[in-house]
Amino acid sequence: MQPSDRAGSLRRPPRVFSIVLAGGEGKRLWPLTKDRAKPAVPFGGVYRLIDFVLSNLVNAELRRIAVLTQYKSHSLDRHISQTWRLSTMLGNYVTPVPAQMRRGPRWFSGSADAIYQNFNLLSDEKPDHVVVFGADHLYRMDPREMIARHMESGAGVTVAAVRVPSAEAGSYGVIEQAGGRITSFIEKPAHTGGLPDDPAVCFASMGNYVFTAAALMEALIEDAELQSSRHDLGGDIIPRLVERGEAAVYDFADNVVPGSTDMDRGYWRDVGSLDAYYDAHMDLVSVTPRFSLYNMQWPIYSFYGPLPPAKFVFDEEARRGSAVDSIVSPGVIVAGGTVRRSVLSPGVRIGSGALVEDCVLMDSVEVGEGAVVRRSIIDKEVLVPPGAVIGEDPEASRRSGFEVSGHGVTVIAKRQQVEAAERARP
Repeated sequence: MQPSDRAGSLRRPPRVFSIVLAGGEGKRLWPLTKDRAKPAVPFGGVYRLIDFVLSNLVNAELRRIAVLTQYKSHSLDRHISQTWRLSTMLGNYVTPVPAQMRRGPRWFSGSADAIYQNFNLLSDEKPDHVVVFGADHLYRMDPREMIARHMESGAGVTVAAVRVPSAEAGSYGVIEQAGGRITSFIEKPAHTGGLPDDPAVCFASMGNYVFTAAALMEALIEDAELQSSRHDLGGDIIPRLVERGEAAVYDFADNVVPGSTDMDRGYWRDVGSLDAYYDAHMDLVSVTPRFSLYNMQWPIYSFYGPLPPAKFVFDEEARRGSAVDSIVSPGVIVAGGTVRRSVLSPGVRIGSGALVEDCVLMDSVEVGEGAVVRRSIIDKEVLVPPGAVIGEDPEASRRSGFEVSGHGVTVIAKRQQVEAAERARP
């Protein structure tokens, strides 16, 4: 072996550091974000939204992860400390990093500023590449494929893109590209022309980026000095790198996750609104789920405490504990009630003769005897009184002080009182 060959064989692999942006307020998910950050919102029975991005990174052996937090972060910090304890022997960690005002007496003023204020993380880790992912999307992805594509491209940044209907372009950062290089990046355009091979869809940014570390640091320093900047990755940093020809695109449709199926391959949802959050849960409970939680080759990790198995009791006419087309978490007791097309989180109780249909019930919700709950999201520790009717009439829900989504889903906040006056009509 020649000396040059030996040096090449011993060359260290590139150092990759991961940053998860988890500081969003989640205003459109109110009241689920009344006392928690958006990434801490429970999902799918036993998970939090942040578990999906962290599972993607950890499954891909990217295990040096900083989670940048800001708003109402206690619940999120507690979940990370309880759930995401990695072995430190090889330097692995997932750590929450709150706003520390390192650059002056101010909070993070944007996603770019959040990283800029934490430059010490980059100085400490000395990475070659930096993965920057959002914390509140539902998907499976192997980031290693995107990193490899980024390194091949020689770009300063690679942006993950997903195909969405052109009619929905106003909700995303829209990408136009040629030969893998991004030629245009516009945040929430009023109109877009679609893709050459399918005008009905366009490339939308997933909010997932891989940066060459030097390019990221240079761009952030430059951006920090611009008073006109919003200090946002998608709104400021990416368009600037696009203008310089330094931005590449990665088509999420090319990503192959071990154990994925034809049904759920390429699934991605921004669960930023109440209706999107509700619809994503309905995707889980369908007979052939559009997004499967049961891929053990690429598991989603979480923590839900030492709970007993779910239990179904009573087997009498009009008093039979049953659940169909539903997800039932540990600690649930269905005591003579009926559950259809719903997600029951740990500790939920369903009383005799109760009916729960097309619902998302979070931890320790109790549905009393004979109550009817339909098309509803009920946050933790809510007691639905015996005989109450919830979710059948959106106007009645509004009069009772509950939030109602644009598509008519009733949403009851954590520990919100459900008055006895809401009992079923005779």
